[in-house]
This record gives sequence, C-alpha cells and structure tokens, in this order.
Amino acid sequence: MGWLAWSFALVSGALITCQVGSNTQLKKSLGQPLPALLVNYLLGISAVFLYTVFRRVPVPPIGKALGTPWWGWLGGLFGAVYGLVAIVLGSQLGAATLTALVVTGQLVCSVILDHFGWLGFDVHPAGWARIAGCALMVVGLTLIAKF
Repeated sequence: MGWLAWSFALVSGALITCQVGSNTQLKKSLGQPLPALLVNYLLGISAVFLYTVFRRVPVPPIGKALGTPWWGWLGGLFGAVYGLVAIVLGSQLGAATLTALVVTGQLVCSVILDHFGWLGFDVHPAGWARIAGCALMVVGLTLIAKF
C-alpha cells in the first residue's frame, strides 16, 4: 500500500499544478477569476456527483452531518480561497514559485497541526527533523522564487 499511496499523492500534487494552469487559462478566456473558479467547482462537483451515483454511495443521515465539528465545514471555503489565489496569482508568479509557496505553506501548517493534534489529526511531535525539513523547504522556496 505504501508505494501506491505515495504514487497517488505524487500524481495528485502534479494535477494541482495542472489545475492552476488550466484555471488561469480559463480566467484569461472568461476575463474574470470568479467565473473561472465557478466553472472549476461546477465541473468538480459534477464529477464527484456522477462518481457517487455510479458507485451507489449511500447518503449519510443528517444527524451524522450535524455532528461534525464547526471546523469540519470549512474545507470548501479553504479550497475556494486557494482556488482564487491560484487563479489570480498563477500567471503572475509562475507555476514553480506559486507551487513552492503553496507547498511550503502546507508543510509548515501540517507540522503545526500534527504537533498539536488540531483539526482532528493525530499528534505527531514536531521534532528537529520536521523543523529542519520546514527550514529546507523555505530554502528551496527562496531558491525557486529567487527573492
């Protein structure tokens, strides 16, 4: 399972970069970032809906949904913020700099969330190796962005 999970994660990371390019082109064609983001999410939700129907995934009872912690509902908002930032800044920063900034932000945030066990993550202490990894990401970001 290990190599397969790593492969899927790696490919999904590559697809996120492709998504930025695709959405940036859509923004150029449509003239505005918000309609491009709307098309992005409409296509995405349509794909998820069709897959759900095709796989006959049962709809959970409303009680389960209402039992979700407040922060469990914020994922869509976080995704929309990322999508808008990527569409607006993708061309300006370039794929490599945008990706380096996003991944560095993800990694630093992930280490903090793991360390404290926030947002439902199991606790994974931020030892020296994780902190050094974050520092190296900042160095990599600096080299890629050429500040």
